[in-house]
Amino acid sequence: MPTRPADLSATRLVPYITGREGEHPDLLASLHGTQGPDGRLHLVYRNEQNGDRDLRGVLWGRCSQNIGTDNLPTGRPRWRMVHPSRQRECMEQLRCQVCAQPARTDHGYLLLAGPDEAHPADVVVRTAQPPVCVQHARVAGEQCPHLQGRPTVFLAQSAPLYGVIGTPYQYTHGGLRALPTDGREALPYGHPGLRWYLASQLIRRLRAYTVINLDDLPPD
Repeated sequence: MPTRPADLSATRLVPYITGREGEHPDLLASLHGTQGPDGRLHLVYRNEQNGDRDLRGVLWGRCSQNIGTDNLPTGRPRWRMVHPSRQRECMEQLRCQVCAQPARTDHGYLLLAGPDEAHPADVVVRTAQPPVCVQHARVAGEQCPHLQGRPTVFLAQSAPLYGVIGTPYQYTHGGLRALPTDGREALPYGHPGLRWYLASQLIRRLRAYTVINLDDLPPD
């Protein structure tokens, strides 16, 4: 388990889930289609390994990791990149996206959404942002470029898994190719399209929550 860094709030925040220089996705040649137990073709890795699929059987994009002796990522941050394995880890286990420690508070989980990502008035609120712990909530809200200094702060008592964001694939005369996508549309678990989908981010649906202000948080 990663150890909690003590100085993240003293410098520019580099969340645990942020991609780092030197981390690279696996090659397209590693993927192909094969017949599954249901008799239909499915997207698979040629040498599929434990961990390539999540607990619901969805295939995930492989990406190398630069991990130091403290079990935390190393290297220059790639600010626009989210590492798929680390995002999945934090979302599945409800760990803080900054320090990878358990994020539960006495009243639920804190999840921060950007100005155009999720709104309290939405009928259904879904997010690809893993929770944050109380220690790192304020500095994440202030420094994270995605949040633009104006986060919506959800305190969720229930946030079940919903589905994944990723890349759809298909076979063509030229072989396997990725289909165009805006990178934001989530497919729910159970969707038939997931058999040709390579996931990159896990999504949770907020089912019971309140909207709070960061100023209402207790001191670190």
